[in-house]
Amino acid sequence: MAQTSLRNKVWEFAQSLGKTFMFPVSLMAFMGLLLGVGSSITSPSTIDNFPFLGGEYTQLIFNLVATVGSFGFTYLPIMFAIGIPMGLSEKNKGVAAYSGFVGYMAMNIGINFYLSSTNQLAAPENIKLAGQAMVMGIQTLSMGVLGGIVSGIVTYFIHSRFYNLKLHDAFSFFSGLRSVPIITALTLSLIGLAMPLFWHYVAMGITAVGNVIISAGSFGAFLYGVAINLLKPLGLHHIMLAMVRFTPAGGTELVNGETISGALNIFFAQLKAGEQISPAATAFLSQGFMPTFIFGLPAAALAMYMAATPGNRTKIKSLIISGVLVSIVTGISEPIEFLFLFVAPMLYLFHVFMTGAALFVVAMCGVTIGNTDGSALDLLIFGIMQGWQTKWYLIIPIGLVWSAIYFCVFYWYIKKYDIKTPGRDGMEDSLMALLPKSASKS
Repeated sequence: MAQTSLRNKVWEFAQSLGKTFMFPVSLMAFMGLLLGVGSSITSPSTIDNFPFLGGEYTQLIFNLVATVGSFGFTYLPIMFAIGIPMGLSEKNKGVAAYSGFVGYMAMNIGINFYLSSTNQLAAPENIKLAGQAMVMGIQTLSMGVLGGIVSGIVTYFIHSRFYNLKLHDAFSFFSGLRSVPIITALTLSLIGLAMPLFWHYVAMGITAVGNVIISAGSFGAFLYGVAINLLKPLGLHHIMLAMVRFTPAGGTELVNGETISGALNIFFAQLKAGEQISPAATAFLSQGFMPTFIFGLPAAALAMYMAATPGNRTKIKSLIISGVLVSIVTGISEPIEFLFLFVAPMLYLFHVFMTGAALFVVAMCGVTIGNTDGSALDLLIFGIMQGWQTKWYLIIPIGLVWSAIYFCVFYWYIKKYDIKTPGRDGMEDSLMALLPKSASKS
C-alpha cells in the first residue's frame, strides 16, 4: 500500500512538473514570434524583394523586435528556475519564485567556487570546449535548462517544507517565509559544490540519447512524434518536449562560432545569426505537427460532425468549430483529441501513428520550419515569411493528404463501430464533461 501511495505521488508530481514547463515555454513561443518577424524583415532577401522595408527606422525597429525576441533564449535556464517553484507551489508563489532565482544563483556560485578552488576554471577562449559557460557574470558549468530545472525542483521542496518554519524567539525574524530563500541558498550552494563531481556523466548520458535520436534521422522524428502523443493523455509530454527542445537530446551544432544544444535553441540561434536553418533541428519542431494540427485534426472534427445524428449537428457545431479554430490558429490539439480519446482509443492510436508519420514525411522532404506550436501562425511567420528555402509550400499537399486520410478513417470507424462521438445518441454532454478545463500547448 505504501509503495502504491509513493508511486501515485511520484506520478502526480511528474504531471504537475510537466505543466510548470509551460510558464517558460509559453514565453518562448511569443518571443520566438518576435524573433521570427524581426529576423524576416531585416534579412537581406526581404529587403531585396521589398525595398520599402529597407528604411533606417524600419530596420531599427525590427532589429529591436528581433533582439527582444532573443531574450527568452538567453535566460531560459533562469526562467525554469523561477517558473517551476512558482508553478508547483500552492501558497506564496511570489516567495517560491524569488527563492528559485536565489537558489539558481547560489548553485552556480557553488560550482564556480569548486572549479576555482580546484584550478578547473577554463580560460575565456577555451570556456566552451571545457563545458563551461557564463551565467549572469558567473563562470560555471554549461548545464543549460537542466540546471534551472534541478534548482527549481529543489527550491519547491524547500519552500513546501519550510514556508511556515518556527524558530526560537532570538531568531524569529528569520522564521516563516523569510527562511525559504535562506535555506534555499545554503542548500543549493552545497549542491553546486557537488555538481562538478557527477555532471560530466549526466551530460554524457543526455548526449548519448541525442546521438541515438539524431542518428535515426527522419525515423527519429517519427519516434518522437509517437512518444509525444502517447504521453499527452498522461500529462507527461511536456517533459519530453523540453528535453528535445532545450538539451543535447535534441542535437548539438556550432552556430556563429558558439556550441548550441537543443533543437529549438539551435533553430533560433541560426535564425538570429542569419545562417542556413538545420533540417536536423527543425525535424523535431513545429513543421512536423502542421499536417496534423492544421489539416488532419480539423478533418477528423468534420468527420465527427458528419457522423453525428442530423438533429444533433446544430448542438455540437460550436464545439466542433471552436476545436478546429484552436487547433489551426494556436496549435492546441487537446480540444479535438479529447472528443475521441476516451470513446475510441483505437482512433487515438491511429492519430498517434499519423502524427509520427507526419514528422517523418516532412523531415524527409527537407522542410525547415521551426518554433513550437505547429499552427498556421508558425507556418506564416517561420515558413512563408522566411522565404521559399524553407519549403513551406510542401506542407500544403502533405496536409491535404492527411485531411483525406483522417476524414475517411474517422468517418468509417465511427459509423462501422457505432462510436459515441459528440452528437451520436446524446453523448455530447458526457464527452463535454471529460474535456480538460484548460488545454495545454504541445
